[in-house]
Amino acid sequence: MQGYGCWIIAKEKGTGEVFMKKKIGVVTDSHSSITKTEAERLGIRVLPMPFYCGEECYYEDVTISRAEFFERLKAGEAFTTSQPSPETVMEYWNEALEEYEKILYIPISSGLSGSCQTATVMAEEDVYKDRVFVVDNGRVSTPMHRTVLDALEMIEEGYEAEDIKYSLEQARDKMVIYIGVQTLENLKRGGRISPATAALGNMLNIRPVLKFDVGTLDTFKKCRGIAKAKKTMIEAMHHDLETVFKEWYDKGEVYLLAASSADPETTAEWVQEIKEAFPGMEVMCDELSLGVSCHIGPGGLGIGCSCRPKRQKKA
Repeated sequence: MQGYGCWIIAKEKGTGEVFMKKKIGVVTDSHSSITKTEAERLGIRVLPMPFYCGEECYYEDVTISRAEFFERLKAGEAFTTSQPSPETVMEYWNEALEEYEKILYIPISSGLSGSCQTATVMAEEDVYKDRVFVVDNGRVSTPMHRTVLDALEMIEEGYEAEDIKYSLEQARDKMVIYIGVQTLENLKRGGRISPATAALGNMLNIRPVLKFDVGTLDTFKKCRGIAKAKKTMIEAMHHDLETVFKEWYDKGEVYLLAASSADPETTAEWVQEIKEAFPGMEVMCDELSLGVSCHIGPGGLGIGCSCRPKRQKKA
């Protein structure tokens, strides 16, 4: 029997000592919104992604807390995202390869960060070739979290690492997420809107809805007020389930997702609105990672979906 949690015989280098090694492991990064507690429960490794405030580098839940981050963000401090060093990535891979024969590395979408492309090049080195499989299926936040769960399910079902990578990447366009932002300041700092547009938007209470689709983040619609933004997102999600993702929706193979950089009370209210709009569907909600929140700002609310990856026939 193969799969997650299964073991094979291996030897410790230099000692000849025989020990048992698990077959396939999963490594992801903190843009997946997977907490330390859940990572331990799932048996995966989560690489903390770096971001900066001035010259100071921070790591989520390592050198800065969520509360401190948002307090400083609201005070007007500017945070910018960055890539992990190759040495840091290799450290996580090496630790995982001490426990597993092969690993799936699921990083943030290549459309949002160069870290995925860097990892793909690194995985071609002799020491990692055919042992590290970098998955680029255009995900971030809760859809990326869902990808990790999909990978673990397929490992448990006995699929090979190569086949899992293929299935996950084939499902690249089978997801979408809409995000309503509460403030335009962070979009202005990130260069997505001009200072003049931000000033006019604030004056007119404009709250843009962003659409994350196949690795890119673009403006979907401009709304007057957050209530209108939430209504627009729910309507867009209904439309997508009835059209783009109908095949999966009809088979019950769509996962309804939510994300938030708002306070717990606002987040709970948003999840309840989603449940009322989509009766009978479970909603998996995550806090947006601090790296993503650098761009979205505080008070952001998101809704989206991800389809169950199609399985390939086993050899």
